[in-house]
Amino acid sequence: MSKTKLELTWIGKDKRPKLEPRILLEDPEKSYHAKHRVSDNDQFDNKLIFGDNLLALKALEQEYAGKVKCVFIDPPYNTGNAFEHYDDGLEHSIWLSLMRDRLEIIRNLMSDDGSLWITIDDNEAHYLKVLCDEIFGRNNFVANVMWEKKFSPQNDAKWLSINHDHILVFSKNKETWHPNLLARSQKQEKNFKNPDNDPRGAWSSADYTCAKSKDERPNLYYPIVNPNTNEEVWPKPIRVWAFDKKSHEKNVANNLIWWGKNGKNPVPRLKKFANKVRSGTVPTTVWKHEEVGNNQAAKKEVISFNKTDPFATPKPETLLEKIIHIASNPGDLILDSFAGSGTTGAVAHKMGRRWIMVELGEHCHTHIIPRLQKVIDGEDQGGISKAVNWQGGGGFRYYSLAPSLLEKDRWGNWVINKAYNPAMLAEALCKLEGFTYAPSDSQWWNHGYSTEQDFIYVTTQNLSVEQLQELSEEVGGDRSLLVCCAAFRCKADRFPNLTLKKIPKMVMSRCEWAHDDYSLNVANLPQMEQPDAEPVQNDLYGDDE
Repeated sequence: MSKTKLELTWIGKDKRPKLEPRILLEDPEKSYHAKHRVSDNDQFDNKLIFGDNLLALKALEQEYAGKVKCVFIDPPYNTGNAFEHYDDGLEHSIWLSLMRDRLEIIRNLMSDDGSLWITIDDNEAHYLKVLCDEIFGRNNFVANVMWEKKFSPQNDAKWLSINHDHILVFSKNKETWHPNLLARSQKQEKNFKNPDNDPRGAWSSADYTCAKSKDERPNLYYPIVNPNTNEEVWPKPIRVWAFDKKSHEKNVANNLIWWGKNGKNPVPRLKKFANKVRSGTVPTTVWKHEEVGNNQAAKKEVISFNKTDPFATPKPETLLEKIIHIASNPGDLILDSFAGSGTTGAVAHKMGRRWIMVELGEHCHTHIIPRLQKVIDGEDQGGISKAVNWQGGGGFRYYSLAPSLLEKDRWGNWVINKAYNPAMLAEALCKLEGFTYAPSDSQWWNHGYSTEQDFIYVTTQNLSVEQLQELSEEVGGDRSLLVCCAAFRCKADRFPNLTLKKIPKMVMSRCEWAHDDYSLNVANLPQMEQPDAEPVQNDLYGDDE
């Protein structure tokens, strides 16, 4: 075998888009902020981005690489409805390619202690798991959480009633990712009692045996004496004590052994004090609807924001609250690139996290913005608001993707897009060349930097030798400057501290220009190849008569 790598293969896997890293344009009219600060934890610099989510992720990559603590995405589930004109193999292949391209950038955006949470159904869950194994590494798979999205059987189901969705959880680096504990429930708190009036306070009892046999752990197979009856008590041969003799004697000395209220239980249990055990519980992988909500509850939540046209497939706020609690802390950055009805941003906002959401659909304006405005004004008291005592505050900035930097003129030549002003052009070339856009107030030629001594200057002028000489002298011998201009009238290597490049030639081969839509919309996907038709016999002059 020529290939030794275990991998998932599909049609078109080797084809990758050459994405253009667009700049983001803020629209102050759609941005929204509270009229006054409500608390010291208010978050104002959140981002709502309207546009294709693959291009938006690429636009975020330079500034936010390694900074996102928690990513939640609820991608299209590929039920087949959008792919009616494609065969099954191509349907899965297109979906996997679209997801692969997004997940690779998402991984770059995640912090080393970050995690990704994906809701998905059975149609693609298992393919998606293997795809994520390839991108994140199989060793960074955390869990497959089962979320009970419906709580009653679907009686018209043809085979089985599907009452769950999957939540695939991956970490960027499992060695450094540590989930937060969940608060103990009232039921769990009631397990801590003090029937023997121990001065150390309330406690609960735990099993005193372990899942090992006497053959596996002979040192844990020995008799224990019940001090109340003086009887010898042996563990089962297939389930021995959890402690060796020496440790058991310490437990006896520390009054950690419990033989029941009458002191005559057949086996002892270990006392664990509330103030000594972990301050919460480890998250499990089965999430019941009573704890995290369901589809029906989610729809009731979004109706309050748009009664005439409620979003069709929302997620409940309690589900996002649990994910965000486990995966982040206040002030951390949360990303959702399939924003939908805006639940992720709304919940992250109420929980004191920073957030970025991306949405291409018009419901970005009809659903998400009105919802966030109510959250910021404190008028949204549904969802988790009462549980977190939400009073409003903070805000967000609204951005759209800039058009493509290059467009074709009437002769078919690539030229700078007429929509770009000088500031937009400078910012776009900074992003393309890996510079941080930071125009200087004092140095007219300084539009950004890559290091403390390396800068960039962008202009649409044709620069003469005299202009370049003056520029070289002002930059100085201890700094370097990338000069991006329409043309220059000298050899490119004439000035040792200047690197000269022509616009747009310098970026022509970098990207797919003027490609605005990479969405999971069947209209944007390549058509399935059709078999060649039978050749038509034409006369010598073709079809013209």
